[in-house]
Amino acid sequence: MVVHGKNIRKNSRRNANINMTNLMDVMMVLLVVFMVAAPLMTSGIPLELPKVGGGTLDGKETSINISVDKDGAYYIGQSVIEPDTIIDKIMAIKGENQEVTITISGDASSAYGSVIGLMAMLKEAGFSKVGLKTEARRQQK
Repeated sequence: MVVHGKNIRKNSRRNANINMTNLMDVMMVLLVVFMVAAPLMTSGIPLELPKVGGGTLDGKETSINISVDKDGAYYIGQSVIEPDTIIDKIMAIKGENQEVTITISGDASSAYGSVIGLMAMLKEAGFSKVGLKTEARRQQK
């Protein structure tokens, strides 16, 4: 088709390129939002962990964290768990993942019996991967 001496087909072609700049801007904003939000998603109760020597875990393990406060109450996240229902809750959280580990965060001033009693309950229920969470002691020079 020729209209007034111009070829309509030449001028009516669409630009079929994808503009990657906008896509990259959106992805960068999402990355920054998740990087800021991820550390805030770790919930729990404030505890003063015992200070001991040694290294830290590399964090690649899948773990359930149970906290014991100074009064001997048990927590998963920020919710209080009664001692008689703690095994049922852990089994429900564990589900089909047999490689899950359990980490106990006991307050430094909590009763020794509360932490040991929790470890005994977990051992009787068949959990073999149970650890205690501590903070590294500062090295003196």
